[in-house]
Amino acid sequence: MNDHLMWRYATKKFDASKKIPKAELQELLETLQFSPSSCGLQPWKFIVIHDADLRKKLKAHGHDQSQITDADTLIVFCAVKNMDESYVKRFIERVAQVRHTSKESLAGYEQMMITLIKGKGPQDLSQWTHNQVYIALGMLLNECAYRRIDACPMEGFDAQKFNEILELPKAGLEAVVLCTIGYRAADDKYAAASKVRFEQNEVFIERS
Repeated sequence: MNDHLMWRYATKKFDASKKIPKAELQELLETLQFSPSSCGLQPWKFIVIHDADLRKKLKAHGHDQSQITDADTLIVFCAVKNMDESYVKRFIERVAQVRHTSKESLAGYEQMMITLIKGKGPQDLSQWTHNQVYIALGMLLNECAYRRIDACPMEGFDAQKFNEILELPKAGLEAVVLCTIGYRAADDKYAAASKVRFEQNEVFIERS
């Protein structure tokens, strides 16, 4: 049995007095930075919020959920709204820099990605970028569980209000999902609740 996945749960009540050590928080953020994405394009940004006043303002548009203000850190997962040719070219420049190769040698890779993006309509492209964001969320949840740091993924919020308050449209971004991380409160009743999952024979279909 995977102990750290059995240990984790969507934490409903955080201990506001407990803080994640800075070095460990940095390593969690690196998990997001190095999360996989389609073609490696990373169509995301992560807004890391500690400011108490800002979090209180956001809480009013998150169904007043206490996790938003009580967890050590609030992370707003955002998707890049306008994936285009210039974004791909900037990524190719980064690839060439990191791998010490010429942009010319990456021409085929670049054109493949441009064709991929241009072949999607606005709705499909938005869905694709949102899907990538959820990959990063899954990576963070797993890493938090491994480190015994509590987390709560949250879709219950007014994304448009978050966009406005955080001025995300100016940066070409839109809020997709939230995740609060920190340490569970001693009296969070959900911490001791049995984990409910369907049996393996109900969730796996084997073809052999």
